[in-house]
Amino acid sequence: MRAALRAAAGHADAWLAGLAERPVRPAHGAAEVLARLDGRLPAGPSDPVAVVDALVEAVGGGLTATGSPRFFGYVVGGTLPAALAADLLAVVWDQNAALASLSPAASAAEAVAGRWVAELLGLPSGVSVGFTTGTQMAHVTALAAARQRVLADAGWDVAADGLTGAPPVRVLAGADRHATVDAALRLLGFGTRTIVEVATDALGRMRPDALRTALTATAATQRPTIVVAQAGEINTGAFDPLAEICALAHVHGAWVHVDGAFGLWAKVSASAPRRALVAGAELADSWATDGHKWLNVPYDCGIALVADRTAHRRAMSASADYFVLDSAGQLDPVDWTPEFSRRARALAVYAALRSLGRSGLRDLVDRCCDLADDAATRLAALPGVTVLNATGDRGSPGPLVALNQVLIRVDDPSPAVDRAHDPRPAAGPAARGDLLTRRVTAAVTAGGEAYVTGTVWRGRAAMRLSVSNWATTRREIDRAVAAIADAVAGPARPPRPRDADPHPGGVPL
Repeated sequence: MRAALRAAAGHADAWLAGLAERPVRPAHGAAEVLARLDGRLPAGPSDPVAVVDALVEAVGGGLTATGSPRFFGYVVGGTLPAALAADLLAVVWDQNAALASLSPAASAAEAVAGRWVAELLGLPSGVSVGFTTGTQMAHVTALAAARQRVLADAGWDVAADGLTGAPPVRVLAGADRHATVDAALRLLGFGTRTIVEVATDALGRMRPDALRTALTATAATQRPTIVVAQAGEINTGAFDPLAEICALAHVHGAWVHVDGAFGLWAKVSASAPRRALVAGAELADSWATDGHKWLNVPYDCGIALVADRTAHRRAMSASADYFVLDSAGQLDPVDWTPEFSRRARALAVYAALRSLGRSGLRDLVDRCCDLADDAATRLAALPGVTVLNATGDRGSPGPLVALNQVLIRVDDPSPAVDRAHDPRPAAGPAARGDLLTRRVTAAVTAGGEAYVTGTVWRGRAAMRLSVSNWATTRREIDRAVAAIADAVAGPARPPRPRDADPHPGGVPL
């Protein structure tokens, strides 16, 4: 075993040593990696060191440098040194974090790390916490607690009686909610037709007047109600007005769940305007966030937090005669998450928080926001580039963007149309801008200097940059801005299929 571990450690060290400078995009696509991996299952055992070396050789070209400080796609953090080391130990220790009796260490780490997270996010004392694979499963966990509570208030115990015959539940959510909310609701037996879309503003923030109208209509039907609010829209970084939403919802007896995959961490900022974005989040009933985004712990890590411990436990807990349960009834992680067998992911969260401390986490969040604002300001000065999520004006004292997300579009600054490469007759400015934005996005990522991703905002193509990595500095922003500027100045042809943005209009993550 030690020889295989030494081989793996050597490969890991080489990866980390070159991470800051290697091209961010993978050299090979999935089909090529599949061809390298595929073959007949060996008839007998193989040498572990040879297997490790062969695996690295086969998949190395298909690895995306998501931990690079020049990775700005989706919303992906890096990995803090202490968190990486703790996660390696978690793998070696191989703990099953289901029961306190099965792993006292994993259970205790979840209790402490969960309490620290709740304190940092300014949530009420005594919230229950479950560590999941990501925010999607944190949504499932928290919304299961919501389902339990709102149906119990209507006289129905869904944990015992299921959904058949239950009073229908109405879910109110913003039109710009994240796709994982819908996925979580489907897993819980709420079809998408259960969702009432609440209108949003130009930046994707739920409109309180529209919510008031929807709540009034729902109240007339006397249906149990859940409101899903958002702390950090995935494209713009905008926040729903959480205090107002909670006040409106609670008047109508609704449960409020907050999707705060990355945005909830604005609570730790030294900037009063950034902290103000998340004001009122503590008034909600449940929250979901990620550890593998802004907290910079390894994949995978989501965190569900619920104010009503009874509803949370009733929705999640499992029991069997062979379980050796915590006598105090508080430290068994199986009571707070959908899974029984699960890895000890809280060890990395504990290590990350202990290594950063309050001031270190504050500096990480503010540094990312400041760098995003710097990038937005410089990109806005490029010909044809518009920052779509600008909340301020260039040259004004405040930031141009509110958080760590930058959303831009590239339009042709001249009326001329290159008919050789855009042969569509009478292509309008918007269509040309879509094409140009996608070309620039593809060219930047294909060049390897930075990884950015495309999206669609208000029906038009756009490019997203998310600054979430603890290791990103002004130098990496300089390189990314230069790569984008070069692409804006010189995309002379449509991208080849292999260079095209793989998610030009898909679901942003």
